[in-house]
Amino acid sequence: MTRVPAADPESAVARLSERFRFETDCADVASDLAHGVAGFVVVDARSPEKYAAGHVPGSVNLPTRTITEQSTAGLDRELVYVTYCDGPHCNGSTRSALRLAELGFRVKEMLGGFHFWQIDGHPVEY
Repeated sequence: MTRVPAADPESAVARLSERFRFETDCADVASDLAHGVAGFVVVDARSPEKYAAGHVPGSVNLPTRTITEQSTAGLDRELVYVTYCDGPHCNGSTRSALRLAELGFRVKEMLGGFHFWQIDGHPVEY
């Protein structure tokens, strides 16, 4: 660990702060949902079958492969779209966030996906 020196505090603040612009975690999403915080939509990037088997309450199912200009035409571009997939072993949330960003949407990824959502004991909607 000590073979490579740690970054100076200014560089560390810049780098670590930058991550929060792109990522969020299950606890922060759950807290904002529970407190009625507006301004974001949670996007489940998994298949309709997996969504039907359980999902983050209030999330919309928009499987990665279905994200097009047409499928997103009704989405509000003023909101932030928080994507998630199965979990750390899946890159569907990254692919979905990338595709939405390419279409002009503001995005963040929810780290840990639905797997960590459940492990953390957050509510599940069916």
